[in-house]
Amino acid sequence: MEQKINFNAGPAALPPEVLHEASIAVKKYKKTGLSILELPHRGKEFLEIMEESKTLVKELCGLDDSYEILWLHGGGRMQFCMIPMNFLSEQSSAGYIDSGHWSAEALEYATHYGDVQILATSKESKYSHLPEWPSSIPKQLAYLHFTTNNTICGTQRHHIPKTNVPLIADMSSDIFSGKHDFTKYAMFYAAAQKNLGIAGVALAVIRKDMLENIARPLPPMLDYKQQVKENSILNTANVFGVYVSLLMLRWIKARGIDAIEKENKQKADLLYHALDNSVIFKPHVTEKAHRSLMNVCFSANTEEDEKTFLALCEKNNITGIEGHRSVGGFRASLYNAVRLEDVMRLAQLISPNA
Repeated sequence: MEQKINFNAGPAALPPEVLHEASIAVKKYKKTGLSILELPHRGKEFLEIMEESKTLVKELCGLDDSYEILWLHGGGRMQFCMIPMNFLSEQSSAGYIDSGHWSAEALEYATHYGDVQILATSKESKYSHLPEWPSSIPKQLAYLHFTTNNTICGTQRHHIPKTNVPLIADMSSDIFSGKHDFTKYAMFYAAAQKNLGIAGVALAVIRKDMLENIARPLPPMLDYKQQVKENSILNTANVFGVYVSLLMLRWIKARGIDAIEKENKQKADLLYHALDNSVIFKPHVTEKAHRSLMNVCFSANTEEDEKTFLALCEKNNITGIEGHRSVGGFRASLYNAVRLEDVMRLAQLISPNA
């Protein structure tokens, strides 16, 4: 059977090279005589995986040793909890920029642990555009949290101003998709199942000085300082998940961030051009400066048009094109592993004459 063209938002497409290496390791990891699925999480081989992955994250992000690298359980939602648990006390406030479904969830989670100020929102427009970056940010905030790319509504913040408070970014859906100044952040994090591997593990990168701002006593599993102390192995680590992320990091380094960014722009330009020239489809985000390079969201004129298009995609071996259940329509996720030629096939179906 022909390999399907995968536009799923996550778990997302993986490069063939990564799938090949991962499949070999499932049978036998190096000369251990064990599958990667059987590898001891405190053994020498996994510690080597952890150290290489941390080194590659710092290298790809241009970070020095003032940052700690963690691989954690629980995905993005666990970070929604852990961030306010660690950094927001009952006496302090945190700022949140509400630009989509996931940023709204992050701020809702934070309300359980202290005061939250919504500094900007585009909820009133159903997140069809990005809210303006706040011109005045209270200096006493414990941190300012925002989401770089909004998978459900298809917006992305391409330019991040420096701030006068600790800046925390959810980069789950666009990390390593292009050049970025990671030194702006006191912390950034990403659930792995989009550009960074498979579901079940999340990357968290924290500047060391933030670890001195832990706001309350916490169980070790939820305490960033304790996770750093134990090298992310307070309990049985997701060995396979971290290993696949390592394979992705190697793949990203081999391709180069510049080349990845160039191709991601080509893919997005191709698809938006088809949508802008279609008589049947329209993009969710009309303001071009706010459009996501990772998640292109669009809709059809009629329900019948939607059914016809889904059948056409299936006939052309395309999967994962349905929009999020909360908004409907369609969504093509153009993560790093999605090939330019596959986006060309989808664009041709959307607008044959574009």
